[in-house]
Amino acid sequence: MRATYSFLLTAALIAVAAAHTYHLGNCPIVEPMSGFQMSKFLGVWYAIQKTSTGSRCLTYNFTLGEEPGEYNLEQVSEHPVLGVASVDNKYHYTGHLKANSDVPAKMTVKFPLSVAGTSSFTVFMTDYDTYAGIYTCQKLPAANRRSATILSRTKTLDKMVIDKIRSRLSNFGVNPYDLSIIDHAKCPAETNLNFNIDKETFSPQSIAGVVRKAGEKLGDGVEYAAEGVGKVYNHIKKDGEEEDGMP
Repeated sequence: MRATYSFLLTAALIAVAAAHTYHLGNCPIVEPMSGFQMSKFLGVWYAIQKTSTGSRCLTYNFTLGEEPGEYNLEQVSEHPVLGVASVDNKYHYTGHLKANSDVPAKMTVKFPLSVAGTSSFTVFMTDYDTYAGIYTCQKLPAANRRSATILSRTKTLDKMVIDKIRSRLSNFGVNPYDLSIIDHAKCPAETNLNFNIDKETFSPQSIAGVVRKAGEKLGDGVEYAAEGVGKVYNHIKKDGEEEDGMP
């Protein structure tokens, strides 16, 4: 069980460590969009390009939080480690956004596996219906780590729009050539394995129930996956029936 938990945690940390670049000094100044309205921005977006990532099928879903000015951000993708192992999977990673009351496009975000704390989260351009550009930066001791993402309401985005967003990043002093193209071809609607990482994942109650059954057949089709660890759960189809492993 310990080996399985270590594998799951390591795989999750690998995914988190990617999709950023590291730099000395302070975060660059990225101007938030003026007149931004989060109510129009909510919903599902497809990540078309993102800083230094090997993920496929990456989507962002923005939903209302519990308090005014608070929101949830669920990132869903094919986990790069399990994808290499040819295991159909979805990796759900949910963070918490808090908006600046005076500048709504300027927010902070906190993800469960981020040991360094919160990051800035800036929407620097969007038309709400087609495209968006977001930028995050986390201050580290004597350094920072950065990530930019180009979003689209559909799986593809016109090259002229992409170039416009990349040009804006360049104007902010952010290297647009750090962005990776994200593949949305042949993204499975149903998967054998789902991992959820959210704020409840590492609660004491969740840790107490970690890993009852482990992923025993990663190379031969997953029959069991980790159950517990909060909402790190398996959702397995077997013989046409669904077996829900949520605790």
